[in-house]
Amino acid sequence: MDIYLAFKTLHILSATILFGTGIGIAFFMFRSRYMDDIQGKYYVSHNTVLADYFFTLPAAITQPVTGIFLITRGGFNWQDNWLVASYCLYLIAALCWIPVVFIQIRMKEILRECVNKHTELPANYHSLFKLWFWLGWPAFLGLLVIFYMMVFKPI
Repeated sequence: MDIYLAFKTLHILSATILFGTGIGIAFFMFRSRYMDDIQGKYYVSHNTVLADYFFTLPAAITQPVTGIFLITRGGFNWQDNWLVASYCLYLIAALCWIPVVFIQIRMKEILRECVNKHTELPANYHSLFKLWFWLGWPAFLGLLVIFYMMVFKPI
């Protein structure tokens, strides 16, 4: 087996997991905003945190590791514009995702407390949700552009 192709396959799979898990999490979290059932919201947030831990985190680590290997073994120039743009976009996505993880954990804790105490959601939950929503967009759009860069290498 060609090690380069194995790493390339792993890179593609981890990119798919990273993007797919991210969009799946975003869909279910966004849909939960319109649920009246706090227990249901808690279920969604709890599983969102688990999905980030089991899928997004390993994929986010795998991406640069396999990318470094592919650049080195593929004979690419580290300073090619399409690669530099990809590094910057990945960094932006990571800088958005890291606080999102902590926001999701906090939202889950708030929901657990509301479920246990049979109380309504506090205002800060809604503020955290808005912040979570807006931090997701640069990461999502950045990953779309990275996919484009990887395929077309335009600049």
